[in-house]
Amino acid sequence: MAKPLFCPGRGILVSYGPDAVELFRTAGAYVDKILKGIKPFDLPVEQPIKYNLAINLRTAQAIGLTVSASVLARADVLTE
Repeated sequence: MAKPLFCPGRGILVSYGPDAVELFRTAGAYVDKILKGIKPFDLPVEQPIKYNLAINLRTAQAIGLTVSASVLARADVLTE
């Protein structure tokens, strides 16, 4: 499972953002096309497709927050 770009490892409670691995893959594909001769202005701008939700359970506990089971089930990354 890929980590999100801003993983809540330093006390951040919740992070939701694009998948870092997918961003690097997309960048690599762009570099490949440019090196093959396609002009950068001919390439389309692409939006991220995959996003990750990360929750820091230690921070939630420290501030007395109970995270519901439905939110935990949707999380891609749980940090304890």
